[in-house]
Amino acid sequence: MGMDKHQLSKQYTISRDIVDEVPSFETVGNINDDKINKNTEFILNRLNKDKDRGRSIELSVVSNDRDKTPPRADKDLIRKNRKRKAEVDQFPIINGIALTDEFLDSILPDGFKIISIPRSTNGMTPPDISSFNTKSNGILLNNDINENNNNNNNNNNNNIVEIPKLSDLKDLQYFTDLDSKIFYKLTILKNNSDIEKLSQDEQLEIKCMKLILKIKNGSNLSRKPAMKNLTENAIKFGPNIIFNIILPLLSDEQLDEQSRHLLIKLIVNIMFKFDSSLIKPFTNNILTVTMPLLNDENKFTRSEGNELISKLSKIVGLYTMINILKNDLSNNDELTRNLISKTFAILANTFGIKNLLPFLKIVCNSRKNYLIRFTGTKIIQQISILMKHSIRPFINELILIISKNLNDEILNVRTITASTISSLIEACYPFGYESFQIIINPLFKGLRNHRGKPLSYFIKAFGNLIPLIDNNDDLNFYSFELFKIIKRESNNNLNDDEIKKSILISIEKICKLNNLQGNIIENSDLSNTFFKNFWIRRTALDKKIVNLTINACYSLSLKIGSLETIIKILPFLKDDSEPFRKMTLEACDKVLTSFGAFDLDDKTINRLIDGLLYCLQNQNQINSEKNNKISNLIILNSFGNIMNNLGVRSKIHLKKIISSILFRLKNKDPEIREQSADLIVQIVDVLKICNEDNQLIRLCTILYESLGEVYPDVLGSILNALRKVINKIDNIESLNPSIGQILSTLTPILKNRNEKVQEMTIPLIGDIAIRGKNFINNKEWLRISFELLEMLKAYRKNIRKSANKTFGLISKIIGPSDLIVMLLNNLKVQERQLRISTAVAIGIIAENCKPFTILPILMNEFRYPDKNVQNGVLKALSFMFEYIGEMGSDYIYAITPLLLDSLTDRDLVHRQISANVIKNIALGSYCQGYENAFINFLNLIWPNIFETSPHVILQIMESIECLNIVLGCNIILKYIWSGLFHPSRKVRETYWKIYNNIYIASCSSMVPYYPSFKQLGPVLGPIDDTVDSNLTDNYSIEELNLWV
Repeated sequence: MGMDKHQLSKQYTISRDIVDEVPSFETVGNINDDKINKNTEFILNRLNKDKDRGRSIELSVVSNDRDKTPPRADKDLIRKNRKRKAEVDQFPIINGIALTDEFLDSILPDGFKIISIPRSTNGMTPPDISSFNTKSNGILLNNDINENNNNNNNNNNNNIVEIPKLSDLKDLQYFTDLDSKIFYKLTILKNNSDIEKLSQDEQLEIKCMKLILKIKNGSNLSRKPAMKNLTENAIKFGPNIIFNIILPLLSDEQLDEQSRHLLIKLIVNIMFKFDSSLIKPFTNNILTVTMPLLNDENKFTRSEGNELISKLSKIVGLYTMINILKNDLSNNDELTRNLISKTFAILANTFGIKNLLPFLKIVCNSRKNYLIRFTGTKIIQQISILMKHSIRPFINELILIISKNLNDEILNVRTITASTISSLIEACYPFGYESFQIIINPLFKGLRNHRGKPLSYFIKAFGNLIPLIDNNDDLNFYSFELFKIIKRESNNNLNDDEIKKSILISIEKICKLNNLQGNIIENSDLSNTFFKNFWIRRTALDKKIVNLTINACYSLSLKIGSLETIIKILPFLKDDSEPFRKMTLEACDKVLTSFGAFDLDDKTINRLIDGLLYCLQNQNQINSEKNNKISNLIILNSFGNIMNNLGVRSKIHLKKIISSILFRLKNKDPEIREQSADLIVQIVDVLKICNEDNQLIRLCTILYESLGEVYPDVLGSILNALRKVINKIDNIESLNPSIGQILSTLTPILKNRNEKVQEMTIPLIGDIAIRGKNFINNKEWLRISFELLEMLKAYRKNIRKSANKTFGLISKIIGPSDLIVMLLNNLKVQERQLRISTAVAIGIIAENCKPFTILPILMNEFRYPDKNVQNGVLKALSFMFEYIGEMGSDYIYAITPLLLDSLTDRDLVHRQISANVIKNIALGSYCQGYENAFINFLNLIWPNIFETSPHVILQIMESIECLNIVLGCNIILKYIWSGLFHPSRKVRETYWKIYNNIYIASCSSMVPYYPSFKQLGPVLGPIDDTVDSNLTDNYSIEELNLWV
């Protein structure tokens, strides 16, 4: 070659291009294995030596159906400090070794010879890599590889590559590396003419690939037709082609959730198209890619896997599923056995537990391998978790199957049996004690003999079993024995979380029992053991244990009383650990909410209030993170609930509580100010109970002075507190500042676009309109009304609802005339949301000020020749008649000409909204005696039943159903009979749809109004030539006076 290996760069790459000039080799004769091993060792040693010198090797991966010729080395990769380029022949180079014919002859064993390339062989076209940003011949150096990997991480590990250039794949949204592996045949086709050259089977495969790719990566418009096409032609493609494409996709880790959902949906759709004999060969592969979904964190993904396995088992049958799954019952991998047990639980749910009982009996009692017994017991546990109460009819058989495993020689089998019994008890609660009697003694024996983590399963099982016991003596005996074991384990072994959970769950369930004697707790010294070992800082730091500990504390308080419980945990309200203080505060809240504060003495209440203030004042830095928000909410709710439960007994402590809150209200931290304002909301009810009106007025003044807050979240909380305080003050005149001054200050706050501020300000103005309407002049209300118009555009529905309600309250004060002028101007704008909110506001004003004040104005506005205005008027009429109900029947004749005009308008929206108006009028006019007007409406609505617009036809159908309520089905049926047997299919479908709706609404009322068919000729049968031609008039429908 004329090149020293030390002249090459330390970093080598191999091109992916396939060189046709390098000769191919094939084996002839026998090959000497020793020579092969010797030459292989020579190459490996050479490569290892170069690797030790710092050289990195990157080998290309070529698919199996491609040419296996070694790739060509890159010409441009030379040492950077050399100025000349080496001349490289057309031979591949690996680590500086040129793979020449002489070198290959020296390393290959005897029996190889050089052959020529067949003429019929067409070399594959090298991929187009011109668009890649590479440093030499399209190959990435190490630096480039690192950069590319970083980019891949930003693209969800799924590189987007060029979409195939076929004409019918142009609507694909993306094409990933995974797709290029599975659908690589589509990437080598340039146009549809290349497909015609393929065989029939290959053309079917290409077509199937296109459809699956459209389903996976296509747009919504192309996905549904592709799904329908593939489902209908599934038999034509055959299961081999379809599953050989789908299953590799599902087994790849790069597949995203949406694609997996679509592919599973596709499998479910096409499975029922094939005979079971065609699906059975693929059952194992389908299960392999589906079973891992049962362990997914997303419950919707788990339900998809559950559904697919269930439908697959219905197709192939229970026998086939058992034959496939039974081989993994003794698998050494615990995850595999877990998936097998969940799959068998799905089979039990699909075929019934009864059909699976013989198999479970054999598996759970197998002596061949303890893993088989373990997995069989696990299957029963998963069945109880999946089917819950449905296992009750078979609980006796299931208990008999697994009862022997409680005494098994293998510890794992005994523990899983105890865990399974616990799950069975939870599924049967509160029934089934008779079925579990046979396992009480073995379970109790295991409870006394086991230690450590296995004991936790027996504690949990026994804790679940005790609430089922009917006999009080047995219940108290077993509870006392269990408490002794809990005391022993609590004092000796609390390092295992499973034991903690089992103990806490057992205490919670047993202490809630009414039949449990109180002296059992005292004799077993359970309360002291619990508070000593569980009510500690370490427990408060474990989020999994905190709630269980609080629930156990509450259950324990049911037996020992609220006073003793509060006294035991009260000192921890001043603990240095904030999580521990919050856990204690939450427990106090739960106990006092349930029992009240009647049992607490004054000294305990003083200590409790001091602890509350200490928790409030010694919080860590409050911020807006999610966890801290939840923590702050716990403090707020607990503080408010405890104060409300203390009631009048907290009166002597209110002064220092309010002082502490007001001091924090002036804090420089906005989160602290927000929390202080929320605390005022919590204690306002207590101030009212204690008759502290002076404190309420003082709070109102301080909150009013705080309305200049610049942080919108804090301002929203202050407004909420101000609203709460004003509602609790009886004498509105005693407010300082006056209610009018407060309202004037609120008007500019309405311009604040923060949603929380808007949600709090608008209801506050509505409350002032209710209580202080006599203290504010009409001009101020009119000015507020202008500001409220902007609130009708708000994104949140609650804000729009509050604004509309406030409009109604203001209209009661100043009358509708001024407001209606402003609202009618909004009907002329183009923004649909504003027009709808305006129509709702007009309807509310009509409800508050009576319709006769609004209706003439609306009818006059309908004459304005603008579609938006007319639609807005009709929408306002719709809301008005919906709100006023039966009152609207008095205005039917007045509104009839307007509705007749809109029902005959060419605009679809006019007819749609008019039908909605008639629907609301009809619902409020039942049995009011206006049938003649509604028949007139029905005559104009009926021609619209053939409209194709979904919004229009929905309103038309609803209006007809409401007219059926007012007029009765006898009149509606007269319109229906003539169309039920119409020659046109579309006409028949529409009439039958109306008929079915009427049938659902008034089935029994239709019986007297069915048409009577009277036979005028001979018995119905084939017409003879002797029969008179007048037999075409055989049947009469008297109700319609028609002849059929």
